[in-house]
Amino acid sequence: QVQLVESGGGLVQAGGSLRLSCAASGRAFSSHVMGWFRQALGKEREFVAGISGSGSTTFHADSVKGRFAISRDNAKNTVYLQMNSLKPEDTAVYYCAATARVLATIPEAYDFWGHYDFWGQGTQVTVSS
Repeated sequence: QVQLVESGGGLVQAGGSLRLSCAASGRAFSSHVMGWFRQALGKEREFVAGISGSGSTTFHADSVKGRFAISRDNAKNTVYLQMNSLKPEDTAVYYCAATARVLATIPEAYDFWGHYDFWGQGTQVTVSS
């Protein structure tokens, strides 16, 4: 069992930056693929970024490429999402997710929410124009 707690959300002006953190408890954090998803009001949950257990493989949604970056610190059992050049359309609740499954190293494996077994409670990010 893995418990995930997100932090770092808030209100920021367009063009600003935020860094989200997700602290994980439980065993073998480094064996878990981690992901960030988001859900805007009235919209479906969407993939933002994913990272392999070692951190050597990352995927980012096209909508955030070049602006967001996922990383992890296995010594701290924490995964991060650095968000730069934020836009109003980035406004959403951001969720951290984890899975112990062995995923194929392709975007389609990382970006499917159904592959993730553990979820955090979410943190709100609001970008004002």
